[in-house]
Amino acid sequence: MTLDYLIFDLDDTLYPPTSGVWDAIGERINQFLLDNLKLAPARVNEVRQHLYNTYGTTLRGLQTEHGIDPYKYLNYVHNIPLETFLQPNPVLKRILKQISTRKVIFTNADQNHALRVLAQLQLDGIFERIIDVMDVTPFCKPQTEAFEIALRWIGNPDPARCVVIEDSIKNIQTAREMGFKTILVGSHNGNAKAAHAQLESLEDLPLLTDLPFLEGIWRAS
Repeated sequence: MTLDYLIFDLDDTLYPPTSGVWDAIGERINQFLLDNLKLAPARVNEVRQHLYNTYGTTLRGLQTEHGIDPYKYLNYVHNIPLETFLQPNPVLKRILKQISTRKVIFTNADQNHALRVLAQLQLDGIFERIIDVMDVTPFCKPQTEAFEIALRWIGNPDPARCVVIEDSIKNIQTAREMGFKTILVGSHNGNAKAAHAQLESLEDLPLLTDLPFLEGIWRAS
């Protein structure tokens, strides 16, 4: 079987969760909640967890329950110095450039943040397009509807001919239920059974030589 697309998540997939990026974004999310919902500091984590668990992302919860402008939120929470946390990754760049299959980003972040991350990792020009959270509004991962809209953005390929590469078990579960092939990235304490395969980091992708659905993705050397 020839694959049509490799669909990569962005944050904590193209770079490790130990980078500190998500911690910095998390602090900005908490401050946004404090400033815009006028919460007592002791309630921030509770409200944030409620929004995330109920709606899939804090953003979607804020839009649904509080009518927050998504661009105001996205611009604020992603306004972090990425150069402090991320460095160019020539190894990953070389691996991704060796893959002949079409590659896209599908993220619950926004386009601007994705472009900044790719630039900082020096992965510009590797991916055919970025499908961001605004492209699938009013949905977001892990909702089935978000994946369906993402597929429409790339011409409605058969999910069985696409591989979703993610650090989120919830997103992987939805993707697999829809028929995608799936690769889970990161250490998940043995909870990787939802995916067809697991990698500690994306740099290990060439090690998956035993997966039939990855046959033929590499350019001839």
